[in-house]
Amino acid sequence: MVAPPSPPVRRKRLGSELRRLREQARLTCDDVGRRLDCSGTRISRIETGRISARPGDVREMLEVYGVTGADAESLVQLARDARRKGWWQAYGPVIPPWFESYLSLESEASGIRAFAPMTLPGLVQTADYARAQLAGQAGSGAAEGPPGTAADIDGQVTLRRVWHARLGRPDAPRLALVIGESALRNRPGGPEVMRGQLDHLRELAALPAVSLQVLLLRSAAGARAVTPFAILDFADRADPSAVYLEYLTGSLVLDAGDEVRRYAAVFGQLRSAALGTADSAEFISELAGHQDDAPDR
Repeated sequence: MVAPPSPPVRRKRLGSELRRLREQARLTCDDVGRRLDCSGTRISRIETGRISARPGDVREMLEVYGVTGADAESLVQLARDARRKGWWQAYGPVIPPWFESYLSLESEASGIRAFAPMTLPGLVQTADYARAQLAGQAGSGAAEGPPGTAADIDGQVTLRRVWHARLGRPDAPRLALVIGESALRNRPGGPEVMRGQLDHLRELAALPAVSLQVLLLRSAAGARAVTPFAILDFADRADPSAVYLEYLTGSLVLDAGDEVRRYAAVFGQLRSAALGTADSAEFISELAGHQDDAPDR
């Protein structure tokens, strides 16, 4: 099922808590709407995170539910936090709306499990690799939004630079990445660009929060065929893990428990089929050293 852009995690958390309190008060959305002079549909959309709730709206809802004091103030503050703009919104003109769903989720994630069979994900791309990759995608309708002009490409490259700076911070999310061999042998920009990209991957693999594995072509043949995906995990148990998928002109966010579990199981199988982290680092080093000998793809 095609989903609209996922709401930020804080908005979903707020909505879940408001729904719990409403049900605890034995009220329907229509009951609350009548008391607050709005529609029950609006209350429902706040609870599902589809629309943002103003702090004043939340305070009024909590009064209906009989919630006061510190408990009420913490939820009103959560409403304020949920309305803040994400760091990526400064780059809005070059980000398609459907990709914001991923960035909003990732900005709150404590862990990321990702599979990239054919192309390196934007989170780990160097500026030169990103520029070459985006230039090749221009006008193609490719995932993450095809840039149309040089200015658009510059904006996307800057976005990636700010984006993957997170990995070097103390509060970096844990990243477990399985990269397909094909993604490492494709060389947008030529051997020098790819050598720099491979060196960057080796540096990332040395970070405490990063686990990087390579899935060889011969091993991939026996693995379950799946498209690229990312599983985002969150520190708060109230926030369920979600799976992010991209297709040619949009994205899907899956958060149903059975779907997430299936993708988690597939990711475990991919990790088992891939080289270990030490062997993966050695494989990447060997590729970096043979860039001038490899044919361009």
